[in-house]
Amino acid sequence: MHKIRPTLAQETRLWQAGYRHIAGIDEAGRGALAGPVVAAAVIVPPETPLEGVWAQVCDSKLLSAARRSELEIEIQTAALAWGIGSVAATVIDQIGIAAATRLAMREAVLALQPAANYLLIDWVKLAEINLPQESSIKADQKIVSVAAASILAKVHRDRLLVALHEQYPSYAFHQHKGYGTATHLATLVQDGPCPEHRHSFAPIAGATIVKP
Repeated sequence: MHKIRPTLAQETRLWQAGYRHIAGIDEAGRGALAGPVVAAAVIVPPETPLEGVWAQVCDSKLLSAARRSELEIEIQTAALAWGIGSVAATVIDQIGIAAATRLAMREAVLALQPAANYLLIDWVKLAEINLPQESSIKADQKIVSVAAASILAKVHRDRLLVALHEQYPSYAFHQHKGYGTATHLATLVQDGPCPEHRHSFAPIAGATIVKP
């Protein structure tokens, strides 16, 4: 599969403007029917050239699970800072997926040490964080720090869904990671949702059966 390679053009522009801790932010699991929404934030060291792991990252959806796992370790080692935020399905049901996504991103940003002083975000705007920021569509395909964040978020969330499979094996969360595949939907029809499903999401909304 052809991989679109992101660049450090946005980070370089901001480094030249005097910002040193530029965090790229992305989420995983926004459209799933079960499990948390997870966000990650990654700060590339200032003035880093496009080489090593930073030349290898791309949109996490274009990578195999094995390659994402390899890059996770390399990103965490090479980054100036990285952080993860996770918001559970029960909270998603309470506040909605948009607010839950912003909350996960805020948690990821607050976990950064050193703290960020500029944010580059995939699609979402974080008005609740008082930092200069830019939001752009498909930033994970264009911006290295956002692509790196997409990988960390995806690997972390997949790991959580594999763990949920141990708790609720009939749903095969380890395979579809909570997304609405035909197999997952068929299991929902047969067994109903479990507590880790997002009960506010169609087609689960309105279901009365909850697997103990």
